[in-house]
Amino acid sequence: MPVRDDVIHLRMRGRELAGTLISPAPRMPAVLMVHGWGGSQRQYRANAHKVAALGCVCLTFDLTGHVATASQRDTVSREENLHDMLAAYDFLAAHPLVEHDSIAVVGSSYGGYLAALLTERRPVRWLGLRAPAIYRDEDWAVPKRLLARVQGLAEYRRELIGAADNHALRACSRFTGDVLIVESEHDEIVPAPVLASYRKACARTHSLTYRVIRGADHSLGDEASREAYGSVLVHWLEEMMLGARGKVRAAGAELHG
Repeated sequence: MPVRDDVIHLRMRGRELAGTLISPAPRMPAVLMVHGWGGSQRQYRANAHKVAALGCVCLTFDLTGHVATASQRDTVSREENLHDMLAAYDFLAAHPLVEHDSIAVVGSSYGGYLAALLTERRPVRWLGLRAPAIYRDEDWAVPKRLLARVQGLAEYRRELIGAADNHALRACSRFTGDVLIVESEHDEIVPAPVLASYRKACARTHSLTYRVIRGADHSLGDEASREAYGSVLVHWLEEMMLGARGKVRAAGAELHG
C-alpha cells in the first residue's frame, strides 16, 4: 500500500518538536464539473455519481446567474463566472481526500470555454470539453447574455480560429495534460468549425480523445444522447485515472524490487 509523509510540529511546554506523520495514502483524483449557460449542476449529477464510484471526489455547482442566483443572469460577466470556477476549484483542491496533482475539469459549452481558461490559472491534469463554446477576447466585462449579439457569434463560430487569435484556444495550446473533446453531430450553437479549432489548438497535449455523438443536438435533448455522452465521459475518466494509478503502482514496484 502506498504511504505518504507529512511534516508535523508538536507543541509541548513551550517547545516545538519536529516530526513526520507516516500514513496510508488514500488521496484520490478529483473532478470539477461545470455546466453550460442556462444549465445547472443537476445536469451533471448522474455522471458525477458514476465518476465518484470510480474512486474520485466530484464537485458540481451552479454558476452565478443560474438557479438560486438567476436574478443576476442579465448582469453576470465571463470574468465573474471564471472567478466562480476558481473558487470551486480551490474548494475541491483543499479537500483532504484530494490528490492535488490529479484534478480533472469537465465543462459543457460555456462551461467548457471557462474550463479551458482555468487551465492557465490552476493545475489541471485532465480536461474534458463537451461542445466547448468560443467567444471573442474583447468585451470581457460585458454581461454574458449580451455577447451573442454584441460579438456576432453566429458568424464567428463558423470560422476556423487560430490559437494565436483567441484566449481560450491559446490556453489549450499550452495545455500538456490529457484532453477529451466531444462534439454533437447536429450542433447549431457550437458548430463543427469551433470543435476543429479546439482540436487543432490542443497540439501539446499528452493525449487527445475526440468523439462525435451521432444524432445529438447541442443540449443533448434526448435520453439516448445524454446516455452516450455519459458513457464516453465515464469511460474516458476511468481510462485516465486507472492509467495514472498504474504508473504509481509501477513506480512503487520498481522502488521495492
